Amino acid sequence: MLRRAGAEVWRVGFNAGDRAFSFGDRGFIPFTGAPSDWPDTFAALVAEHQITDIVLYGDVRPIHAQAVAAAKDMGLTVHVFEEGYMRPYWVTYERGGTNGNSRLMDMTIDQMRQDLERSEMDVPEPPAHWGDMRQHVFYGALYHWFVIFRNRQFREFAPHRDLSPLHEAMLYTRRLLLMPFISLHRMLATARVRFGGFPYHLVLLQLEHDSNFLRHSPFASMEDFLRVVIEGFAQGAGRHHHLVFKAHPLENDRSPTRKNIDRIAKEFGVEDRIHYIRGGKLAKLLDHARTAVTVNSTAAQQVLWRSIPLKVFGNAVYDKPEFVSTLPLPNFFAQPGRPDNRAYRDYRQFLLETSQIPGGFYSSRGRRQLLRQVVDMMLDDEDPYDALRSGKIAPRQSLRIVN
Repeated sequence: MLRRAGAEVWRVGFNAGDRAFSFGDRGFIPFTGAPSDWPDTFAALVAEHQITDIVLYGDVRPIHAQAVAAAKDMGLTVHVFEEGYMRPYWVTYERGGTNGNSRLMDMTIDQMRQDLERSEMDVPEPPAHWGDMRQHVFYGALYHWFVIFRNRQFREFAPHRDLSPLHEAMLYTRRLLLMPFISLHRMLATARVRFGGFPYHLVLLQLEHDSNFLRHSPFASMEDFLRVVIEGFAQGAGRHHHLVFKAHPLENDRSPTRKNIDRIAKEFGVEDRIHYIRGGKLAKLLDHARTAVTVNSTAAQQVLWRSIPLKVFGNAVYDKPEFVSTLPLPNFFAQPGRPDNRAYRDYRQFLLETSQIPGGFYSSRGRRQLLRQVVDMMLDDEDPYDALRSGKIAPRQSLRIVN
């Protein structure tokens, strides 16, 4: 679509998965060198092709972070995509950085309200589930099949995660084989919480290798986070309250999270009030949750939409004092206080008017919806936030959800 608009486009690929999903693109450039060669190669590509902009999915993987730093030094425009901050039916598009590197980190709610003065957008309600999960899993598996079995051209390729693609594939295969037992365990664990008759606090877990967790949080491991939460619960929550850990839908047990929870809970004498739920839909658990705690999961947006008190430990674009608690964790569990729902709705509207674009990466329908707007936004002189402030931002499409 960028080429149709008159731009020249090249894509650098780092493994056979990148190559396979380029579909023979004439602009594909394979990088087959060692990771240490990448900064010099990037500089040479910029000079050779007279590059003016770079486009990335995420900005914290080593190859991306190096490219972003060099591009900013060279005065290039940096376009960054991510899963939507209010996923699943939106995609995030920002310039310069996303998540902890986003411009949103330094914006106040009052500034957002000022920029929204001329807005009359009808704000859609957030869906309660991820619409493209099956496509997400399928394409992820296919991509890594190429990396595992067809990567001969890219012998120097180094994955950004600590486990090899083959090891991860084995973990996901094991999870797939155990799916009937996992589903039964999830159903029973969810029922115990929903029909238990006790007040409970919900902990939104993330993947330990998630870039948001690794780069934008104070914790070196998930175990560190678990210890802080369980200790705070033991010190502050009522003795009749329970604590529910909700695993990420794509958790493959690469780290012993459940065992760590059981061990730490016994240390603090609260093992009879702790629950662990493996994936599943979040909405049912939020219906009766007293509070929610997370590092910086995007699932917290559903928490805030429901006006449930929220405690955050990492850097998050939604971490605003109007609706995210600043209390110490024991005090938060004891008496959390209610978030400012009006402030959150203004914040959410600001995002939907700027960096959140209807559409998705994994289905053809989602990509078509995304492409109708995103190319014009990329070619605009102003980024979405400045365009809203100057009154030049294009009207947004209404969101049409098809399950």
